[in-house]
Amino acid sequence: MGFRLLPMIVGAKQIHKRQSVLTRNHSDVPKGHFAVYVGETEKKRYVVPITYLNHPSFQKLLRKSEEEFGFHHPMGGLTIPCNEDDFFNITSRLS
Repeated sequence: MGFRLLPMIVGAKQIHKRQSVLTRNHSDVPKGHFAVYVGETEKKRYVVPITYLNHPSFQKLLRKSEEEFGFHHPMGGLTIPCNEDDFFNITSRLS
């Protein structure tokens, strides 16, 4: 009987490893923040506070993103189609 449990334990450990790898990338976003991908050609990931969603200048970026991507974002997260300098200029005024 003990020999049949061994394959089940090994299988459970493998599933746990896969789940931790999948969730590791999502757990680095602190509470009250969200991840965005910014850039025209090469997209870089940034974590910003959710309070940015209330600002008209950030909402303008969101509308631009909606026009270009709709609800399908190729990076799997919110993609903002502007260059990094523009993104930094806008977000620096929001802080």
